[in-house]
Amino acid sequence: MNLAKYIDHTLLKPEATESDIEKILSEAKQYDFASVCVNPYWVKKSAAALADSDVNVCTVIGFPLGATTTNAKVAEAKDAMANGADELDMVINIGELRAQHDDAVVADIKAVAEAGHAQKKLVKVIIEACLLTHDEKVRACQLAEKAGADFVKTSTGFSTGGATVEDVKLMRQTVGNRLGVKAAGGIHSKEDALNLIDAGATRLGASAGVKIMNS
Repeated sequence: MNLAKYIDHTLLKPEATESDIEKILSEAKQYDFASVCVNPYWVKKSAAALADSDVNVCTVIGFPLGATTTNAKVAEAKDAMANGADELDMVINIGELRAQHDDAVVADIKAVAEAGHAQKKLVKVIIEACLLTHDEKVRACQLAEKAGADFVKTSTGFSTGGATVEDVKLMRQTVGNRLGVKAAGGIHSKEDALNLIDAGATRLGASAGVKIMNS
């Protein structure tokens, strides 16, 4: 198993400076991670820096709350792709999911998925599992699949909890082998990483990528 290719080397802190971004870009090339995951502002710089590598540029859409309008999410996605993003991690409309307004949730995801797929980009849907009940987690994954997403993702890392083995197992059980499952938030060690992969994760969002590879 090539562990590095499971990892989206992540830096989404609002206080990250240009030199912080440059550091993770250098690390991503050194370790040949699957991608770097950065805020949209840093996509253009990241795409230029990684052009001579096979490390993708991943960014976040409607982050971290998911409560922007669908039009805003689509515009953000299109802007990110124009700047060189390869992968889009969008946040589900959590309130609409919890209110059981499933049509609104599907429409929101579908609009971003269609924009991404029109340019052959990967679209991941962050369900923010720590805010959801068991049944809501299942429904979120089902709706993401119905809307055409490529992946479901556990967490933003900015709410009350991150990835758990139990959530990853549930998400994998729900989407089968039809979608990818990305675990993100609180992955600090190689043991954490391998436990989540064993549970069914096909991608890991982690700011501790270097530590994971060296542990």
